[in-house]
Amino acid sequence: MSKSNGSPSGNDKGDVASIVASNNDLPTTSVKQGETGSSIASKPSSSSAVQLKSEKTDLPQFERGIVDGLVSKFGNSIKIIYIKPLRIKIEVPPKNIVEVASHIRDESGFDHAESVSATDYPKTGDIEVIYHLGSYTRENLSSHILALSTRTDRDNARLPSLIKVFKSVEYHERESFEMVGVYFDNHPRNDRFLLPEDWADIPPLRKEFRIKGR
Repeated sequence: MSKSNGSPSGNDKGDVASIVASNNDLPTTSVKQGETGSSIASKPSSSSAVQLKSEKTDLPQFERGIVDGLVSKFGNSIKIIYIKPLRIKIEVPPKNIVEVASHIRDESGFDHAESVSATDYPKTGDIEVIYHLGSYTRENLSSHILALSTRTDRDNARLPSLIKVFKSVEYHERESFEMVGVYFDNHPRNDRFLLPEDWADIPPLRKEFRIKGR
C-alpha cells in the first residue's frame, strides 16, 4: 500500500510551509488540465519538492488557504506534492482517502471528479491513483484542479472507491480497474468496460504487458 502511514488522529499539525519542508523526499508528479482516463504525465525528479521548499513563502495565497484547511484538519496525513496557481496536488494514505475526499467536497467546495488517473510504477512496487477534482458550484474554484492522490501495492492493488463521495468516478474507476488492475472496494461494478469480454491477458496498461507477436 502507500508508503505513508499517517492518520488524522494523533498527528502533529502545522502550517503549509512546515509540511512542505518536511515532505521534500516525496516523489512528485505533474497533472495537466484535461488529462483523462488512465494516462498521466511521467514523474519528475524530487527537485520540484526542493524548489517548492525554497519558494514556500511565495505560495499562491488562495491555493495555500485551501491546503491550510486540509492540514489543519488532517495534519501530517496530508502530504503536499505541489501548490501552484490554480493547481494543487496532495497525497493521502488509502485508509484516509474517503474521509479526506468527503471533507474536500463538503468544506473545500470541490464537488466532482473530472477524471481519474492510474499509473503503474514497477520499480517502486506500487500504483498511483489520482482523482482530479473540480467545482461546478463555486465560481472562485471554476478554474482550479485539486489532484487527490493515493498509492497501493501493485501485487495486491485494492483501494476504497470514492463512488459514494463523487458519483462521477463510476466509469473512471472501472477503467482503472480494467486497464491497470486496481480493484475498488465498494464499487458496484468492477467488471469489463472497454476490453473484450474474453480478454484473458493482464491489464494492458501494466508496464509488463506486451502485444503478442511483437
